[in-house]
Amino acid sequence: MDASAQMLVFVKVVEMGSISAASRASGQTPSAVSKQIGHLEDRVGRRLLHRTKAGVSVTEDGREYYEKCRAMADRFLEAEDHFSAFNSRPMGTIRVASSVVFGKSQLISVLPDFLDLYREITVSLELTDRQVDLEEEGFDVAINFAEQLTNPNVIAKKIMKNERILCASPGFIERHGSPKSFSDLSKFNCLRMSNVIGRNAWHAKLGGVSHTVDATGNFVGNSADAVYKAALAGLGIARLSNYLVAERIAAGDLVRLIPEYTQTNADIAVIFANKRNLAPKIRVFVDFLADRFHSH
Repeated sequence: MDASAQMLVFVKVVEMGSISAASRASGQTPSAVSKQIGHLEDRVGRRLLHRTKAGVSVTEDGREYYEKCRAMADRFLEAEDHFSAFNSRPMGTIRVASSVVFGKSQLISVLPDFLDLYREITVSLELTDRQVDLEEEGFDVAINFAEQLTNPNVIAKKIMKNERILCASPGFIERHGSPKSFSDLSKFNCLRMSNVIGRNAWHAKLGGVSHTVDATGNFVGNSADAVYKAALAGLGIARLSNYLVAERIAAGDLVRLIPEYTQTNADIAVIFANKRNLAPKIRVFVDFLADRFHSH
């Protein structure tokens, strides 16, 4: 057996905690698995496992080697999944949760092309700016800001670069003036978000100096779309995605404030639960989004 196969067996033994369990999972005899581990230890010149009556434990050298083998196993499984996806057609319903503004202004407009490509797929879309639990709520994917990713057990793939800027309507500026510096924002009516942790603390690093302003004001919206409409109505200063407000700024409906400020850590990502055994319908949807939006 070659080294790569022995490494895969080693990963299985470590993760299952015993040679007998790994042998049952792989359809081999315990002696065959034990022999492969022995050959691998001879190959690397290190003791990788402590063998006890209760099972096995990993040596210090074995733990470091396991991390390398685990990475190789992931690549192997990813390649295997890639080719196995060709064996079944993308079909069925994809349940998608998307942030409200991205869904309205970007996602819905590209869905006709996706559904033309994959005639056996149906998209069920929910627009929400809250964080969703993919498995608990039965969503296949969520499209959100990468900054919102807090669950280490999901996979996130960036699909679009996104920046946020500060803006307000000409009418608001005429009535209240405009901030001369980032710190001045604390004196103005700022439009806030509800249900999104951390989005009302506005941070900036300008001229080598860090600033933080807690956005305060008399309006709170449950989506960026609501904040956007409030900014257009002249209610206050908003921090919004450039792709959403760029045309309105060009048309004069909104005015960019503090032009030297740009928030850059707000990229758009598609999030899904597990890269292994990914259903073909989810795989093609993720790949389509990445291909369609990567140039933005």
